[in-house]
Amino acid sequence: MLSYLQAIIMGGLQGVTELFPISSLGHSVILPSLLNWHIDQSDPSFLLFLVLTHLATAIVLFGFFFKDWMRIIAGIIRSLRQRAIDEADSYAKLGWLIVIGNVPVGILGLLFEERLKTLFAAPAIAATFLVCNGVVLYVADRLRAQKPEMPEHDSQTDNLDARVAHLSWRQSIWIGAAQCLALIPGFSRTGLTLSAGLGNGLTHAEAARYSFLLATPIIAAASILKLPELFGAISQGYIGPLIAGIISSGIMAYVAAKFLTSYFKTKKLKPFAIYCVLAGIGSLLVLSF
Repeated sequence: MLSYLQAIIMGGLQGVTELFPISSLGHSVILPSLLNWHIDQSDPSFLLFLVLTHLATAIVLFGFFFKDWMRIIAGIIRSLRQRAIDEADSYAKLGWLIVIGNVPVGILGLLFEERLKTLFAAPAIAATFLVCNGVVLYVADRLRAQKPEMPEHDSQTDNLDARVAHLSWRQSIWIGAAQCLALIPGFSRTGLTLSAGLGNGLTHAEAARYSFLLATPIIAAASILKLPELFGAISQGYIGPLIAGIISSGIMAYVAAKFLTSYFKTKKLKPFAIYCVLAGIGSLLVLSF
């Protein structure tokens, strides 16, 4: 069972690392070992904590992009009424890109998520994949610098959502499929979708926005599906730390979303790549003693 301090730290860590391209699952596996916290990560109460902090992140993301989600949902409803997706209807197209983009990870997650987490959940393995995540971010940044942007946009599509909606259906599947690697601790969902977005011609700001929109429904759905089987893990003495962790996660997720949407207007992935490599190697060295 987590103490209040541990819950606040772990919740805040999840809120930040879920959105920063540095792997929330990897940090959740590595940090307790580095701090010598004796936490049974297979215990239902800890799993419930992770699920609820993830759900808090999804709720914050939905609120942060609330106006966009209202337009996206309205666009999907319009397309259903028309029984067709109008390519000129940016929000209808964007909505279906998000739906299609989440199909690969949804299927793989349902079939193999628990097996993959069990197989790769050792801290040393998570640290190794954290280094790999850093390499992916660095390579994506370098390749993006050599890749032309998507076609010029007219004044009517001069906003991020409309420009993201220019992605093809195949591109949306590729970007969404990149999330599948994030089922392995150490790989970042945000980092992988950002890298895939850059590889498909999006700018850093466009790729970040699409990554956050893409992540919101899959994080929420995965959390809600697990809640019924885990609610029995709540004990009266654990409610306080659980609530503290959820609040911490929500606050830090909002701070991370606010910072990153501004950061990626002008900045690159390189600092996160360097962090992942150094943090992964440093963790491996500490864990080896």
